[in-house]
Amino acid sequence: MASKATTARTLLRSSAWSTSSRTAAPSLKQSFGARFSSTQSSTAPASSVFSSGATLAAATGITVGSIAWYTHLYGEIPLIGSVSASSLADNGLHPTEYPWSHKGVLDSFDHASIRRGYQVYREVCAACHSLDRIAWRNLVGVSHTVDEVKEMAGEVEYEDGPNDQGEMFQRPGKLSDYMPKPYPNEEAARAGNAGALPPDLSLIVKARHGAADYIYSLLTGYIDPPAGVHVREGLNYNPYFPGGAIAMARVLFDGLVEYPDGTPATTSQMAKDVTTFLNWAAEPEHDERKKIGLQAMIIFSTLLTLSLYTKRFKWTPLKTRKIVYVPPKDAH
Repeated sequence: MASKATTARTLLRSSAWSTSSRTAAPSLKQSFGARFSSTQSSTAPASSVFSSGATLAAATGITVGSIAWYTHLYGEIPLIGSVSASSLADNGLHPTEYPWSHKGVLDSFDHASIRRGYQVYREVCAACHSLDRIAWRNLVGVSHTVDEVKEMAGEVEYEDGPNDQGEMFQRPGKLSDYMPKPYPNEEAARAGNAGALPPDLSLIVKARHGAADYIYSLLTGYIDPPAGVHVREGLNYNPYFPGGAIAMARVLFDGLVEYPDGTPATTSQMAKDVTTFLNWAAEPEHDERKKIGLQAMIIFSTLLTLSLYTKRFKWTPLKTRKIVYVPPKDAH
């Protein structure tokens, strides 16, 4: 009986072992398959990085940005001709890029040129063009002293009121007043310029493609019309103006103004000075913005250096420590 019982137990063990081995076989295959696929993925070629979504998005962003910048500079999409019913002359000649003294990242305006440019504006341009966004106080500390600006403002009469009798009255200008307008309204401006409306010059540098380069080129670009180009009466030919025909005649001539500092008043010098002045008028915060930007770069660079040093000082003991596990000794 004992031998029969032993034989039965042996048969049960063998059958259980075969069943468990059959059950374990698929799981072993799965584990080997998973390990094999993991090994394959880890040894994938580095070229798969270039097919990732992030790389694709970055390349697309760079391409779109480059096209947008080219279009902003030249006014047309690269490699594609401009589709227009008009000729290239209708858009005006592209101005030359000039090395302005304030063009650098850390360069400020030439304030002596701003002072001379205001003189040119006051004696030449102010007869037709307004400067609505500039007040007398904006000139203080930039091109003139407080006393000089007060004296210039006091020479202009401004309408104010009403007074105690309910009537408007004239008073001398003060620092808080804005530059006087040459015409009381738009209709009077058109009537005095053969139907053309002289634009306000406060933001003219920002409002024109080419910015300061365009203004300078326009002021110095008056020439006789080439053969085959007809300019109707009352207009003047300037290749930098869209269409070539401009109502404003040439206004700058050598010796037109006399600079107090002795600078020769040539046409190019006056054009450069008044363009610098108009560029300042469009961006009165230009110098202060660059100054604040430089200060911010210094502060952020210092904070970055301190943060990197602190990070290394604080984390070096943690990253260089060694953790060793010592198993307990067997008591036996």
